[in-house]
Amino acid sequence: MAIDFNASNGATLGIEWELQLVDAETRHLRQDARGVLAALPALSEGGDNPRIRHELMESTVEVVTDIRHTVGEAKADLAGTLAALRSAAADRGLALACTGTHPISDWRDAVMAPMQRYADLVEEMQWLARRIQTFGVHVHVGVSDVDKAIPIVNALSAYLPHFLALTASSPFWSGGDTGLASCRAVVFGQLPTAGPPHLLDDWAAFEDYMDTLLRSGTIRSIKEVWWDVRPHPDFGTVEIRMFDGIPTLREVGMAAALCQSLVTLFEQQLDRGYTLPRPAAWVVRDNKWRATRYGLDAIVITDDRGHTVPLRDDLYELIRELEPVADRLGCAEELKVAGEVLDHGAPYERQRAVRADGGSLEDVVDVAITELAEDRFVTLGEVARAGT
Repeated sequence: MAIDFNASNGATLGIEWELQLVDAETRHLRQDARGVLAALPALSEGGDNPRIRHELMESTVEVVTDIRHTVGEAKADLAGTLAALRSAAADRGLALACTGTHPISDWRDAVMAPMQRYADLVEEMQWLARRIQTFGVHVHVGVSDVDKAIPIVNALSAYLPHFLALTASSPFWSGGDTGLASCRAVVFGQLPTAGPPHLLDDWAAFEDYMDTLLRSGTIRSIKEVWWDVRPHPDFGTVEIRMFDGIPTLREVGMAAALCQSLVTLFEQQLDRGYTLPRPAAWVVRDNKWRATRYGLDAIVITDDRGHTVPLRDDLYELIRELEPVADRLGCAEELKVAGEVLDHGAPYERQRAVRADGGSLEDVVDVAITELAEDRFVTLGEVARAGT
């Protein structure tokens, strides 16, 4: 099976940001994506790349960028769409937020979006699909040659815990604390073709594997392979899908800067004749679990002999290593936001801090709404003062 990879001209960017539609009065999710999209036909209809789209649930609206060359351009693209979306949502009594799960809404109240491929997914996966009332961010980074795609996917798999821990934002599920930094990683990861990527030798091995999945009836399209990092042949990108729902545009920019810098670094190393690292599959799986459970406090495995390092320390080292690359790409300021997250708390930590300060889960929702609206980290005290 031949799969054409439409190689990109440089490390271009595309971002998909899944946002929650929150009832402004009850603070629960409202299943109203169809109405919101209908109010914005210029952004949601026509063309190959509408800026606002349906996702699996009617509680979700996905904001999508055009192909961009810098993180700044991608952020500006998202900001423009977000402004229009916020206005349309407010007219319908809705607020916008983004966390990996909604703290208080019950997944059993969800309504599926009116699209046949989603209906097919639910018919096939049943309970596994019906409970995916989750929210995430996907970052596409262009790759210049098909022969680089699989080595870069393999190398990026070592950074699944880094991607997840910085953005983990789903400690709560249906009104309770799961004890995890990211329960979204578990809920979505249960799909049969989700989870860490299969570590393959080259593009031919990827083609053979996809052919096997299609022949066996496991998938109907290669788009149904929802790995945490995957090649996207149509776009000529690698797609990093590991991020939880990200509460602020600043942190979305951070995630994009981290991805673009890593992919660019790996491309440069391949161009110089280096072989990229390929972690053992068991290490990748174990590290993902550690970040899912402990977030930034995880102790991650660094090699197949079982050596470990605190993830926070490894992230500080990674940021320093990527600074020269990010500077050349023009995203050094966005990358620095990772240091702010390490110092002030990842989203799951900020949510738990609200509860620790005596706030309710409704307060957690209010903080998420305010963080998105004001594009900054917010405390319970600030939300309480604003409400009085």
